Amino acid sequence: MASISSDLTAEISDPITAVTSPATPQLPANLPKLIDLGGIACPAIPEAVEDTGLDAAFVRDLGLRLANSVPNFTTDWAAGQLCLPMQIVDEAFWQMKDDKLVEILGQKGPFSYQYAITGRGREHAQRLLEISGYVGPAPVSLESYTALLDWQIAQRPLVTSQAVRDTISELVMPEHSVQVAELAVSSGRSLFLFGPAGNGKTSLGRMLHNAIDEDLWIPHCINIGNNVIRILDDQSHDVVDPPADSAGKVDRRWVRIRRPMIVVGGEMTLESLDLSYSKALRFYEAPMHVKANGGTFLIDDFGRQRVDPAELLNRWIIPMEHQVDHLTLHTGQKIIMPFRLMLIVATNLSVDSVADPAFLRRMGYRLHLDKPTPDIYRKIFRNYAARFGIEVSSELLSKLLERYEREQRDLRCSEPRDLIERVRDACRLRGEDLRIDQPLLDIAWAGYFGNQ
Repeated sequence: MASISSDLTAEISDPITAVTSPATPQLPANLPKLIDLGGIACPAIPEAVEDTGLDAAFVRDLGLRLANSVPNFTTDWAAGQLCLPMQIVDEAFWQMKDDKLVEILGQKGPFSYQYAITGRGREHAQRLLEISGYVGPAPVSLESYTALLDWQIAQRPLVTSQAVRDTISELVMPEHSVQVAELAVSSGRSLFLFGPAGNGKTSLGRMLHNAIDEDLWIPHCINIGNNVIRILDDQSHDVVDPPADSAGKVDRRWVRIRRPMIVVGGEMTLESLDLSYSKALRFYEAPMHVKANGGTFLIDDFGRQRVDPAELLNRWIIPMEHQVDHLTLHTGQKIIMPFRLMLIVATNLSVDSVADPAFLRRMGYRLHLDKPTPDIYRKIFRNYAARFGIEVSSELLSKLLERYEREQRDLRCSEPRDLIERVRDACRLRGEDLRIDQPLLDIAWAGYFGNQ
């Protein structure tokens, strides 16, 4: 991320133009205060409860639910659990002491007291838990989350052609396919990949994500009124260390992660694209595409989900067109969440069977990855063998291609790798160094295709 300077941009309504629009001095509304630490823009630690974007009553309620979960606690422990500064937590618990919800057991340091919840406090905490069971880091507002996400995308450097080519260099693709891939990544637009199975759609989708190398700030969770929605997910997000000397300077409600890449396949349902409410915990889990904000969301094997493809397509039309998604709380209230990601849809089914013209019009780019020509197959085979220092003769490859033709098998880009890996298995079993010859290829062929 760029450091804080005069190139801060205005709030962006279109993430595509966010990358290329000229900077303006106006900051997005609701953008958290940022500080520069070693060239990294970081959310600044709030100095007062007003700086958190939360009501003081919300902070006290969250603190009381925390107090209800342990026999006793100290101010600094509570501050660590809530990811809030000591002065804000101390003010909240001091008010709860005056309201007879907690009591002081003693002093544990210059600015830290030991507390315990009172009987009255437990009664009040139980009522609060009926509304929300969330206990943990204090949330940020939806508006702050949206503003900082937009700002980070606006600061993203332009993706160069060379960066994309370097990222997908392991794939052997026609030049026109490489150009479409470059355009999709550099523009930030969505990409529809289609073609026969085994020809690199999933691999290309994953590699294109790596063309943009950056970290992002996301919150542990966000709140809308008394509703808490958890964003940070250990399974989906790769947390990175904060900048050096950030202690006491950075708002710990925000976490720095690698730009997210989330892949979903046949398990995806319409329900998984909405908020997941836990009746036991009484808070929400954000859907996977929200967790992918700022990164890449790859829908693999599209058309093989347990829901009609047309229903899924209709679900994506508004987010793709307006860069926002409408989600529903269990009360029926609709909320608007940002949809700031690169959407990649991959299918090996016929386009007509899974997509209609209205959906395809909204896809930024479409790329057909067809079966390879014999020349491309040869190159893929040689490239993969070269990783292990093995040269493959033209005669051996010619015989291999003749066998494909004789058995009327379509060439697939994945099969050179698969056959070579089975040759490696045979060599390891025999305790021999890797080599590729006709007898070993025959064994690999039989094991892979199931025939002699």
